Amino acid sequence: MFAVFKTGGKQYRVAAEDVLKVDKVKGEPGEIVEFGEVLVVGGESVALGSPMVAGATVAAEVLDQGRGGKIIAFKKRRRKNSRRKRGHRQEFTLLRITEILTDGKKPSKTAPPRPKRAPAQKSEEASEASAAAGAGATEKPSTASAEKRGKAKGGAAKAKKPAA
Repeated sequence: MFAVFKTGGKQYRVAAEDVLKVDKVKGEPGEIVEFGEVLVVGGESVALGSPMVAGATVAAEVLDQGRGGKIIAFKKRRRKNSRRKRGHRQEFTLLRITEILTDGKKPSKTAPPRPKRAPAQKSEEASEASAAAGAGATEKPSTASAEKRGKAKGGAAKAKKPAA
């Protein structure tokens, strides 16, 4: 199931468990926020809003509040000794979509627990294959091919041009 919702003057197409960066939204990390301006809800059947889908909401967990990189606005008027330098950092909110709700349902107040990822187990075959690939990759190119390219050991002397 997916939804298209609007926040901060932009539209975002999301599904459950998506992580996205939107313009700043009020909320502390770990808190659940709701977006009511849902334009499309899709899945087995698509519901288009005119302009909004009635009773549809998107619930998301706030992961982080942050600020983007610095953007410098530099203005110069030539021959007038006029310069203005101004910096700006846009604030953003990092969200994880928890639920896409229809029919006026309310989201759960707490975020669902995240499953713990187990570290990847290496099999004996994979470790043998990587060891064999690693051994072949460490060999140096032959000196004959280096001499052909003019990069012999001890520094390559440039060929002198014949006197005409």
